[in-house]
Parts: sequence; structure tokens; C-alpha cells
Amino acid sequence: MKILVVNAGSSSLKYQLIDMETEKVLAKGGCERIGINGSLLKAKGNGKEKVFTKDMPNHKVAIQLVLHALLDEQIGVIKSMEEIDAVGHRVVASGEYFKKATLVTPEVLQTLEEKTFELAPLHNPAAATGLRACMEVMPETPMVLVFDTSFHATMPEKAYLYGIAYEDYKNFGVRKYGAHGTSHKFVAGEAAKFLGKAPEELKIVTCHLGNGSSITAVDGGKCIDTSMGFTPLAGVLMGTRSGDIDASAVEFLARKKGMSHSETVTYLNKNCGVSGISGVSSDFRDLISGAKKGNKRCDLALEMFAYQTKKFVGAYAAAMGGLDCIVFTAGIGENTAPVREKVCEGLEFLGVKFNQRANAGKNDGSIREISKKNSKVKILIIPTNEELVIARETAELL
Repeated sequence: MKILVVNAGSSSLKYQLIDMETEKVLAKGGCERIGINGSLLKAKGNGKEKVFTKDMPNHKVAIQLVLHALLDEQIGVIKSMEEIDAVGHRVVASGEYFKKATLVTPEVLQTLEEKTFELAPLHNPAAATGLRACMEVMPETPMVLVFDTSFHATMPEKAYLYGIAYEDYKNFGVRKYGAHGTSHKFVAGEAAKFLGKAPEELKIVTCHLGNGSSITAVDGGKCIDTSMGFTPLAGVLMGTRSGDIDASAVEFLARKKGMSHSETVTYLNKNCGVSGISGVSSDFRDLISGAKKGNKRCDLALEMFAYQTKKFVGAYAAAMGGLDCIVFTAGIGENTAPVREKVCEGLEFLGVKFNQRANAGKNDGSIREISKKNSKVKILIIPTNEELVIARETAELL
């Protein structure tokens, strides 16, 4: 069985074609800077690499380019779309509508598009666009939705409820759902393997840091709390998302800027975060470059991001009653050494001993420890593999 996994983020799209008999990756790649100048696709297949430079204004164009790469004469690994047995699509938010991996039907697609877009306005529309693009090319191939919210289903009520009338939670499903569940699930499991311990023995904080970022407390292999909330807008400030903000400040901004409720939500999702603070970009590579050149707002954006991430690490250590490991993953977590260093500064009281030399080392795609040998709390960089989790759940469902 060959499964194509499509993982659409707010400004990125990753894919893998996996042979499930061996879990071998036949082809993989990633579209970068979707909707941003300089977009491109880095693709691997057939033992070769190729870069496709093309303007990708939206995710539909991105998925079309991915399918083109799979059929490419140089790096292609299939001769037709019929060789793909199923497509697993990562979906950020399911609300109360989907509890587990779900086979796509017309009714499921309708529910996805009509009920869940408001829960993840940057991601779910992108996932639906990728889904429809695949359905057009492979109308007979099963499509499966795999949700980020599943891993967070173990949160207790005290963690996922808001301080609103309980009836409003029951009637409207307003609660914390979280996101990036497949990533947190994967790296927490890999951390346990690396440390040679059972997941049940460990208290881990997993930091999925990318254009969208979330931090999760994993106690005994289960999520007990996570930073994102009812939608992926909550938590730390992100690429273009504001993160946590006083609800009254939102109403105040709407009045001052003359915006409707819908316009205000769009503003908070697409015009804020490190992009809004820096005034330069949502891409951390641009922020680091700007900070090195003396741009104080770029430096401020980086400081805010690291500070807010650090606060969640400390809070979750308290919630779990201890901490054994901090994991950094995703685009920023895996590749941005200055951010990791800033997050870990000042955590010595928890038993963290940071290894600057190891942190500055080259990212070779393997698990790396960036804490000193005598550090009570281990710090790991673990490349995430949401695609493999999605492929496994897709294969299990089929």
C-alpha cells in the first residue's frame, strides 16, 4: 500500500509518499513561503533532489506542483496517480464534529467546509483546497482526514474548559482543542525511545515551533495541556497570529480601526504576530537577518516569541510536577539555534544545563541532544514526522 500524505500549514505544504509495508519514504518534499515572495518546492525522489521555483499564491497551486513532482521524469517515483492507494490529509481542527481519522465522503467534505473553517481559518481552508485538488486528479482514490485534535483528547476538563458559562460549552462546543497533535504525539514517542524509557515514566514539554507554534505538556505519554485553544490563534505569538490577547483589547481594536468582528479575526490571524511586531516578515530567517543588521523591531519580535515560549515551558513543568525533557521540533524549533537558546536561558532552576556548542551544530536530520551530560532536564531536537503518523492512521482506517 502506497499512501500520499499531504500536510498543509499556513504558509507551507509538506508531503511524503510512503510504502506502508516497510514505512519507507519513496518521495518527499516541501513547499515553502506559500503566499510570500520567493516560494519554491524542494522535492526528493528516486535518489535525486530537485528544486521547483514557481510562484505559489495559494495551496491549490502548491498541491498541483507536488503532484507534478511525483510524476517528474528525473525525480518521479510513480507513473500515474493510480499507484497511490490513498491520500491522508492533515486537518488542524475538527471541533466536536470528528473524533478520529475519517474517510472523506460528500457529507464529510461539506461538514469540513461549512463547520470547521472558523475554527482554523488559516489551516482548514488550505487543507480543504489540497483535498479538492487531489480529488480532481484522483477521483477514485480514497481520501482520509487525520486531525490534530485527537492527541489532545486526553486533556482533563480543568485544562480544556474556559471560564465561561458551562452551558455555553455544552451547547456550542467552546473549549480548548489544541493543534499539532500528530507532531506532539510523534516527537514525545521518539524522545522516550531516545532516552531509553517508557513514555509512562516521563514528563515532557514538546515545543512545536513554526509559522504556527504550540507547546504541549505530555505526562506519562498523554497530553494534559497545550497552548493553542479553541482555534490555532491562541498561545504564543506566531508568524502572523497574535497569540493570547485580552478579549476586551480585541473589541477595543475593532472600534478604533473600524473593523467588523470578521475583519478583526482576520486581522489577528493574518496581520499580527512576529510579522506585525517586526514590520518586516513572518519568516524567522528574515527576522534574524534583520536583527543582525540592527533592526530593533526584528529583535523585539524574536525576544517576545522566545519569552512567551519559555513561560509555557515553566507553566507546564509546574502543572506536571516536574520535567524530564524539553523537545524542540518543526521548522523553527529544528533549525533556529538562537530561538532555542533564548527559550532555555533562565531555566537553570528547573535543572536545565544548556550546551551552546551542541545547539550551534549542524542539523543533519537526526535526533540531537543540546543539553550537557549532567543536565537533569534533557533538551532534544527531534525532526517531526507528522506525515508518518498520518499515514499510519490512514492505513489503519482503510
